[in-house]
Amino acid sequence: MKTVRPWVHLAISVMCVGFLGFAAPGFAGQTVGVTDDTIKIGSFGALTGPYYLFGKLIMNGAEVVYNDVNKQGGIHGRKLTLIREDDRCDAATAIAAAKKLIYQHEVFMIHGGGCSNPAIAAREEIERANVPWVVFAAVADPITMPVAPYIWSTALTASRESRAQVDFAKARGAKRLAIIAQHDAWGNARYKPLVEKLKEEGIPPVADEEIGGDANDATTQVLRIRQANADAILLVVYPKPAAIFVRDAHKFGYKPLYIGMTAISDLPEFQKQVGIAGALDDFYSISQVGFTPDDPRMDRWRKLTEGLFPGDRLSVYNLFGIASAQVVVEVLKRAGRELTRERVKEEIEKLQNFDTGVYPGPITCTSTEHQCNKTPAWIKLEGDKIVHVVAKN
Repeated sequence: MKTVRPWVHLAISVMCVGFLGFAAPGFAGQTVGVTDDTIKIGSFGALTGPYYLFGKLIMNGAEVVYNDVNKQGGIHGRKLTLIREDDRCDAATAIAAAKKLIYQHEVFMIHGGGCSNPAIAAREEIERANVPWVVFAAVADPITMPVAPYIWSTALTASRESRAQVDFAKARGAKRLAIIAQHDAWGNARYKPLVEKLKEEGIPPVADEEIGGDANDATTQVLRIRQANADAILLVVYPKPAAIFVRDAHKFGYKPLYIGMTAISDLPEFQKQVGIAGALDDFYSISQVGFTPDDPRMDRWRKLTEGLFPGDRLSVYNLFGIASAQVVVEVLKRAGRELTRERVKEEIEKLQNFDTGVYPGPITCTSTEHQCNKTPAWIKLEGDKIVHVVAKN
């Protein structure tokens, strides 16, 4: 029988410890993504391509807040580092981005998710890892429902927006409502609660048309809805197909009341996409923020944004990130110096009526309610300026 020498035991022990340290970055009491002077926050969203509004610009807004906090000394002596990954508003790419943030960059938490379809796809991976995730823009209810222990949203969710659209149409006196929707995961997350709300109100839509997210023509849909004599159209579409529809409707002299949602929040940019003066005279949409970018009360954020990102104009999408990042900062402050993911969970679920100064209403999260934003704001374009309006005509 062979005798195993003591130094072999020692070598094996060292190898095991080394392996465990490699496999579990938080081993031996160290919190993943946290050092004595840094907190790593990951973000994923569209940094490139046509949907950069829902990724890059929102991340820029979040980074403005984090940079401002860092200039003031950080949070409990730690600076915030934002690590970005591009998901191109694509589901498969979002899953890869989430994995990279969690396992390669080893972030403490995630603050991101711009497009709903990719965010839905990434949820399983993030939930499995128990990494805190605060969603800053994606609105589909399946991202946060059913409730996952470490996933919360500061975005106004799709179901709340859809119900608000119907309420707005009623308040404006519309009687014959039509729907134009795209039926992907993002669209269906809005479409289903919209139809349910119409049924509750006893308002059958006079037309219900589908359009693709990359559509280049809406003539057929316009003619069908006009034939149905709809006086208001509920839009469940991305900006591009919405612009195509409005443009084609205008060509046929059809000018109904348009009721959009947060995907169409940058109305000056949307006007450029439509390209026809006066086409948005009766176009209203929901905003997740309570102020327009040119509001004097946003001057501080405008200066900070332009200082950090020279050449950028403060946009409504920057404000999405600015508002949401303030929630993250507040929770990290409350979590204290002995920072863990569990402490973040504990503190965010105690957040009551937190005022960001940017969202139209307070942010409240509980252990059973992780959709923390419940207040829509209504906007329209007057000249080249976004103005806030009340629902009642």
